[in-house]
Amino acid sequence: MSDVPTISLPVAVVDGDQSVRNRLAMQLGEQAVAFESIAELESRLPSSPVIVVFGPSCADAQNLAALESLLRARPDVGAILVAEELTTDLFQRAMRIGVRDVLSAPVETAQLTEGVRRVASGISNAMAVRAPVEEPALPQAGESGQVITVFSTKGGAGKSVVACNLAVSLARKSERPVVLVDADLQFGDCAVMLKLAPQRTVVDAVNAIDQLDAPMLAGMLVKHAASGLLVLPAPLEPAFADQITAEHMTTIVDLLRSIAAYVIIDTPAYFNDIVLTLIDMSDDVLLVAGMDVPNIKNVKIGLQTLRMLNTPMSKLHLVLNRANAKVKLDVNEVERTLQVRADAQIPSDVSVPQSVNKGIPVVLDAPKSGVARSLDALAEMFVIEDLAAEVR
Repeated sequence: MSDVPTISLPVAVVDGDQSVRNRLAMQLGEQAVAFESIAELESRLPSSPVIVVFGPSCADAQNLAALESLLRARPDVGAILVAEELTTDLFQRAMRIGVRDVLSAPVETAQLTEGVRRVASGISNAMAVRAPVEEPALPQAGESGQVITVFSTKGGAGKSVVACNLAVSLARKSERPVVLVDADLQFGDCAVMLKLAPQRTVVDAVNAIDQLDAPMLAGMLVKHAASGLLVLPAPLEPAFADQITAEHMTTIVDLLRSIAAYVIIDTPAYFNDIVLTLIDMSDDVLLVAGMDVPNIKNVKIGLQTLRMLNTPMSKLHLVLNRANAKVKLDVNEVERTLQVRADAQIPSDVSVPQSVNKGIPVVLDAPKSGVARSLDALAEMFVIEDLAAEVR
């Protein structure tokens, strides 16, 4: 089939029905090798990465168990499952055991080859970035990075802008790695704000959670070239958020803090189990508030919720965004209303939306602006805190 595009990695097809596996192999071209069973595949599996398309006969409980065992032993196998009936339960089970894509049968050639190309690209890119990501000086044994969660109780407060710029600023100040985690799992924007085109996301880390260790997780991070910041992006599709639990995020953040000086976490603008878990495990929490009455009202409710949950107020830091805006709200009045003193005041500046539209953080795009200096000062607060802890 000369019209089938070449795929960068070896491709195998597995299905117990000869006509099905032959058809899938023909769709993928002469490079595809067909196998009758997972056991036969395992006996002839090369030691290098390979893409495997598992046909509908592999979607039963017994074969899924065998597939899970295979993928645990060989995380470099890019598995695609073709299923006769694509149910939510099957999709979630497949994703949990490490399958990278699930397609509904009968699958069109274009859809199948595109899926294989996408999985092959993801594996190839992970192999390419693994070495440079692991190169930076890692903490010595016993060291643990500082976890800083950025949270807001209302969308539009500028939470993600603060998280991205804080992370970039810390990455430029730190000699050790700094990692930004986009935990806004449905609609995370960190990759867009940093002009990144990630091949791997937090979903890949979750799919490999049983085998996941620090070096493997480091290989999934994408590097922001201008600052050296390492990023674990949010899922590319909102539906994937349902696969991710608070326990998954705890494992991921604990591994990241073992290799990074700082782990900055951007979150959605609402409370859920994952957000509360991240707040609980964080060393510091930045509560970002916009200077308008609805924002302040929501922040007050958020603070009441955190107090009710016995969150130590000592680790909460109020960040007032657009604090110089002429909106007839006085900072002192806001602090009295919230009964919390603002640790940082970020001024309003047209350079912020301009930088967001460019995909360049404002601390890099307009470093001499007031907003960039305020964000750098916020980062410096944590650097000084770290230095003081070392002296003690």
